[in-house]
Amino acid sequence: MTTTRSLPRELLHLAWPVLIAQAAVMANGVIDTLMAGHLSSVDLAAVGIGASIYITIIMALMGVLLALTPVVAHHYGAQRYAEIGADMRQCAWLALLLSLLAFAALKHPDPLLAFSRLTPEVELKVRAYLEGSAWAVPGVMFFRVFYGFTNGIGRPRPVMTFNLLGLALKAPLNWVFMYGHFGFPAMGGAGCGWSTAVIMWTVATLSWLWCRRNAEYAPYGVFARFEWPRLTALRGLLVLGLPMGATFLVDVTAFTFMALFIARLGPEVSAAHQVAANVAVFVFMVPLALGVATGVVVGQALGAGDSRRARHAGLLGLGVGCGAAALTGAAIGFGAAPLARAYTSDPVVAAAARTLLAIVAVYHLADAVQAVMAQVLRGYKRAMAPMLIYALSLWGVGLGGGYLLGLTDTFGARMGAAGFWIAAVASLSIAGAGVLAYFLRISVQTIPAPATTSA
Repeated sequence: MTTTRSLPRELLHLAWPVLIAQAAVMANGVIDTLMAGHLSSVDLAAVGIGASIYITIIMALMGVLLALTPVVAHHYGAQRYAEIGADMRQCAWLALLLSLLAFAALKHPDPLLAFSRLTPEVELKVRAYLEGSAWAVPGVMFFRVFYGFTNGIGRPRPVMTFNLLGLALKAPLNWVFMYGHFGFPAMGGAGCGWSTAVIMWTVATLSWLWCRRNAEYAPYGVFARFEWPRLTALRGLLVLGLPMGATFLVDVTAFTFMALFIARLGPEVSAAHQVAANVAVFVFMVPLALGVATGVVVGQALGAGDSRRARHAGLLGLGVGCGAAALTGAAIGFGAAPLARAYTSDPVVAAAARTLLAIVAVYHLADAVQAVMAQVLRGYKRAMAPMLIYALSLWGVGLGGGYLLGLTDTFGARMGAAGFWIAAVASLSIAGAGVLAYFLRISVQTIPAPATTSA
């Protein structure tokens, strides 16, 4: 069914809880970075590198579960409520399989660590961080299923509530595990990974208890019966989810290998990059939240057969996202120096981070365009073409160009970490232009031509 709210009101209704929920997630990373940064540059670098590896593995596999949101949104728009519960049960089996794969990958990170050529001290701390983070995986995956379901039916507030709960637990649990309180050993930066594990198990358990007991979820019959995996249903989720997961893999690995290559330049440069990356990821929550909300509106509109509303929603989301990104980028550019000092007390790291943050100010605008458009295309259940666009731009221009600019003399003097960020700006600009052009083409094609009358 198509909502009776106007598009701006509907986007606002969905976007603000998503924004707060995403802000809570991003704030966890900020807390980790701030607390590790005030331990030592080695702990800061270890948390940054460990988080990059963790995010690479988690997002690539968890990205497959993103198929649930547009599937649920289309069912909801078409009022096929019983099918929502059926797809939820199948997605839970998929989450279990992906949990096992991610857990194994985090327990054996050697292929990824080989790229960074870490010092023994940093590598030891990275491995300890990943050891704790591996135990967070089941909670992350099953909470993502709940996230896809409740967002798809246009109820993002429970996710916001549970993410805020996780945020409230983050600093106290970090304090316990990092500094060694209540009988736990002092783990340093590695304690951030173990606190994440405790939080994600807590949040996932509470979210599903909420779903089972709340009357608003009863019409979808999530717990109506037990089902074994059904190949037909799983195939439908995978056809959409695998390209989405591959897109996340491209996106995250481009960012991760950027961090791993920069790690070759030493702990201080790696720590500066972590500061810039943390700011970029944190401000990314605004276009991401807007994109998620827009994608849900698009999916529900298409499910209800209203393709014109879907196109208008996509254009509105893009316009608002670009405006917000321009303001945010200006704030980062003018506030680069105090931002850097807030993250670290090391003057060398702060000076290097200030330079990178000036590039992040431009990077954010390009990031906003692709973020909104990627989510909109998921609402259209289009995933293959965006995957190809991202692979060519982010791996080819971003990572390849960053390596040439940052670590080689191909285009003159080596630019170090700044070279990687400049290439990242170029790659996101290309990706954003590509997905925007694709949206403009397919959204027009799905709008029926207006009826004409003969003279």
